[in-house]
Amino acid sequence: MTDLTRQPAHVQLRALDRREISSRELLDLHLDRIDATTLNAVVTRDDDAARQAAHTADERRALGEAVGVLDGLPVTIKDSFETAGLRTTSGAEELADHLPDQDAHAVARLRHQGAVIMGKTNTPAYCQDLHTDNALFGPTLNPHDPARTVGGSSGGPAAAVAAHLTPADLGSDLAGSLRLPAHYCGVYGLRPTHGLVPARGHIPRPPGWLTSSDMVTPGPLARRPRDLDLLLTALITPAPAEGTPWRVDLPPAGRGIEQLRFAIWAEDADCPVDHDTAQALATLEKALTTAGAPVRHTPGPVRFAYSTRLFEQLLYATTTATTDDSAAAAEAAAARQLQDDDSSPRATFLRHRTQSHRTWLRANEERARLRSDWQQFFTEHDILITPAAPTPAIPAGSRTLVVDGQERSFYDQTGWANLTSHIGLPSLVVPVATTTHGLPIGVQIIGRPYADRTLLAVAERLTTPLGAFE
Repeated sequence: MTDLTRQPAHVQLRALDRREISSRELLDLHLDRIDATTLNAVVTRDDDAARQAAHTADERRALGEAVGVLDGLPVTIKDSFETAGLRTTSGAEELADHLPDQDAHAVARLRHQGAVIMGKTNTPAYCQDLHTDNALFGPTLNPHDPARTVGGSSGGPAAAVAAHLTPADLGSDLAGSLRLPAHYCGVYGLRPTHGLVPARGHIPRPPGWLTSSDMVTPGPLARRPRDLDLLLTALITPAPAEGTPWRVDLPPAGRGIEQLRFAIWAEDADCPVDHDTAQALATLEKALTTAGAPVRHTPGPVRFAYSTRLFEQLLYATTTATTDDSAAAAEAAAARQLQDDDSSPRATFLRHRTQSHRTWLRANEERARLRSDWQQFFTEHDILITPAAPTPAIPAGSRTLVVDGQERSFYDQTGWANLTSHIGLPSLVVPVATTTHGLPIGVQIIGRPYADRTLLAVAERLTTPLGAFE
């Protein structure tokens, strides 16, 4: 029974259904693991409330009244999602005592499907860094090498899943925030099709706001694709309080892997990858061809640099929503002082932060046209595979990225992920290899809108030839 925490979520649920273990016992096993770790991944707990929720799940199961696909399963939640009665800080000192009175929509959906919330996982302050560290709780350590970063901002969730502290976690992704940590920690991380999972109650925005960024997407992390499928089912099922009169039926996976048309975008001069990453992509390509799947190489559906520029423009715009008036005025004044030929990162930042609504509308039109280019690509292909990031996990706290000896922008870490961040396509990180030093390497699998289950089925099919990563 003590080994059950090392099993994936679907195996733990099967043990609950077979009455091999109770939810209360399963919860306590995970809490013991959390107590024994020094990773600093789980930063807030309410064991009494979690045990009561687990006890209630056990009572439901005894009466044959299980309420959902996750009934009795203990899970953790990224600390950026509000949880009723459980401290939610988003890693920010000014929110150290924030105790929400209601759940974020995504959290409420998990509870409605029977999940037992056993704690909150670490994130950089307001989810605004590619390292998971903050003044409240300190850094989260990578389970594979504590000298390496877990990434950000869903670093606590990825580390907790990788270290078997939890079978699954709810993370969030705006600029690769879920997929980069999944890659660095060697777990599966799904950014669902944008709009499937509501983001109300995610910080940022501030507590109490009903709206969120037009790009942030809640999504699950787990140790197997099948687990993500269960979490996805829960996350796309509205909770009663939402008053939603409709339901979502995502298309099933349908065709087998040998009938899908795969394309690989393995390299791009605007975001080069290192030798180990290139080898991981080659390993995946070999597994696909061995399985009988047709694979083609592609220069990409869009121009990398153009897509990145548009992403940054839209990103800087959406982050201004909560800027106070005095700071916004100061930025506007600084932007007016810029020379027309100033193309520095600071100038780009200021121009995008202070762009007019008309300028944003034009950028949104560009986004629609870029989305159309992707849609055209997916008339000829079913799946696109790219690197998840240029390298395995970089040193903890480092503000530089080195790719095969060449220094690159720190933010190139999420360059490949951000190809789809502003487009809203389902994107799945799949661990496929390790370096000689034991660091995991993942790849990114991208599909057309609402092909989320196809991505998960592909990853599940590849689990055997690639080997289950631990």
